[in-house]
Order: sequence, then C-alpha cells, then structure tokens
Amino acid sequence: MQKQSLTALARHQLQLASTASSGRSAHTVYGGNEHVLRQTLIALAAGSRLDEHENPGEATLQVLQGRITLSAGDDSWNGSPGDLLFIPDSRHALHAVEDSVILLTVAKTT
Repeated sequence: MQKQSLTALARHQLQLASTASSGRSAHTVYGGNEHVLRQTLIALAAGSRLDEHENPGEATLQVLQGRITLSAGDDSWNGSPGDLLFIPDSRHALHAVEDSVILLTVAKTT
C-alpha cells in the first residue's frame, strides 16, 4: 500500500506552475505506460490552458482547487472544487479561470 498527500502535491505543483513559462505543471500520481489506469495531478496558473487535444481513453477530471473550463467544440463546462467532469470522447481543451489543480484519471483504451 502506498499513500500520497494530494493536498501537499497540489501545493507543490501549483508553485512549479506559477514559475513555469507554460503556466502549468504535472505529476503522475499513479500508473504509467505499464498500466491501463493513469492518474495525473495537473496544476494550472490562472489564464493558462491545455490546448485542444485528443482523448486517449475513458477519462474524468476532478477539480481539487480553483476554477476551470473544459471545452469540446461548441460545448463547455465549468468546474470548481469538488466537481467531477466526464471528459468527452472528442478533441477538448482546458482553461484555468483562476489558479487551479485537477486530478485527471484516464483508462487508456488504445
């Protein structure tokens, strides 16, 4: 059994994101190439974004801190702490409305 503090990890990744030129930082909490399931904690400074990209498999994101907007085509969904968003199986983008931390969970289907 392993244990990690998402609160401490979120704080650290948000500090890294605030000084990164991209405005973001990420850390794989669980999984990797040898696993189907992958959980990644992503920190985004206010105003930064993940540009439109493909969905690698079934995926959700949980907002741990801040406010984000997930968009796919003409549709968009707002998220705030405690929200769980189901990522559409299509190209999508993520925008940080304020300093934000999310937990992305992906089950790779390919």
